[in-house]
Amino acid sequence: MELQMIEIYVPNEIIEDFKEQVKDFEVVNLWRSRSNDQFSLFKILIEKQNAEDILDFLETDRDIREPLQAFLYDISTYLPREKEEEKQEKATESEEETEEEKKIALTRASRQELYNVVESSSYFTVNFRWMLVLSAIVAAAGLANDNAAVVIGAMVIAPLIGPFTSLSFAALLGDMTLMKRSLLTSLLGVLIPLTIAIGFGFMFGAPMDSDEFLSRTEVGLMDIIIALAAGAAGALSFVKRLSEALVGVMVSVALLPPAVVLGMIIGAGEWGLVMTPLLLVLVNIHAIILSAILVFWITGIKPVNWKEMQIASVSRVAALIFFSVIIITLAVIIYLISQN
Repeated sequence: MELQMIEIYVPNEIIEDFKEQVKDFEVVNLWRSRSNDQFSLFKILIEKQNAEDILDFLETDRDIREPLQAFLYDISTYLPREKEEEKQEKATESEEETEEEKKIALTRASRQELYNVVESSSYFTVNFRWMLVLSAIVAAAGLANDNAAVVIGAMVIAPLIGPFTSLSFAALLGDMTLMKRSLLTSLLGVLIPLTIAIGFGFMFGAPMDSDEFLSRTEVGLMDIIIALAAGAAGALSFVKRLSEALVGVMVSVALLPPAVVLGMIIGAGEWGLVMTPLLLVLVNIHAIILSAILVFWITGIKPVNWKEMQIASVSRVAALIFFSVIIITLAVIIYLISQN
């Protein structure tokens, strides 16, 4: 059972109304302490899957929304723990899986928590650009030396999972501000390694004797499946708030090496080889974004205000159609190329 704590500072004049409304939610425990003459502090211990309901209530309730300040924390340990005998009794009450158990099986972080995470991932920070530059240099060196271990190391440190997942999240919600910032960061996340690789290709040429390099000059329909899986894994790591380090490797597998190979080919002037890595980069980008949008949608992430819901509905449909059409078009081109 994953637990979270919500701390809410409630004006004293609306305490009674707030207590009545909180009774409608499933909570593990609730504490109240008087903070000062103006506010009282409520601490609400809840199961993780119920956090979003309370946070939505705090956002949308017109009577009390403005005066409230709330904070969400993850709880690693809570005492007293539920005894094993009590767990077994609950397990034997029903042999069939209930709707509540299904809900728990799909437990994810609240929309508000996810928004904070993806919003911070959308910025072109100093840390992001340095990790991007270093990963591109390492990837180019690994491809040139035909060293798979070095290429894998570059994919480990590449921070590409953040902005692309943030872009998918923004497209689902129809948040144009977040979408523009994520799009810019995502483009820079591809253009910077591409530019560095062009420099490598210009100075050292294209390493045509490297198997690691040559493997990225071929493209097939299987690459679309890999990119879809990478995008889905990246989105799930955000939804479940799992460690993004290993999942980020999957996204980097689909994006970083093909972009570096494309840059090295351009820098070396090998224009006859440009088409396949270019197709690989394009299909991977769009497949990652499409699968991430689908994962966010399936897990039930959506706004709660009517106006925002209308915007999100239009944005979601437009994004799904746009990326699906591009992927299908690229898949047809890839199939035709493979037949020649």
